[in-house]
Amino acid sequence: MASRIGAVTVDCRDARALATWWMEVLGYVESDDPDQDDETECGIVPPGGGQELLFIEVPEPKTVKDRLHLDLVPTDRRRDAEVERVVGLGATVLADLRNDDGTGWVVLADPEGNEFCILRSDEER
Repeated sequence: MASRIGAVTVDCRDARALATWWMEVLGYVESDDPDQDDETECGIVPPGGGQELLFIEVPEPKTVKDRLHLDLVPTDRRRDAEVERVVGLGATVLADLRNDDGTGWVVLADPEGNEFCILRSDEER
């Protein structure tokens, strides 16, 4: 037998605010999981179902680089336009690893400092 991933969980200071930010970035909706504590946990899923992102409040601040991060692939725009969009939503660029030939990616942080990358869209590959 094997296990499946129930959720990818992100520790944070304000679960509701960070989940709302990620809903805007990903186009996700709030999960209806009855096991979540509405005060300190907030899960989001793609409309119609799929892999859940779960945000859980913790007392300690983020202090080091994440060992696990999300790689985002734009679905309706090119990589550079998506980078501009999420920066406009409040992301911070940490490292620009784009190459002159169009390859590469951009490393960003969400409003609480959690790292994620934006890769090229399928169209750009």
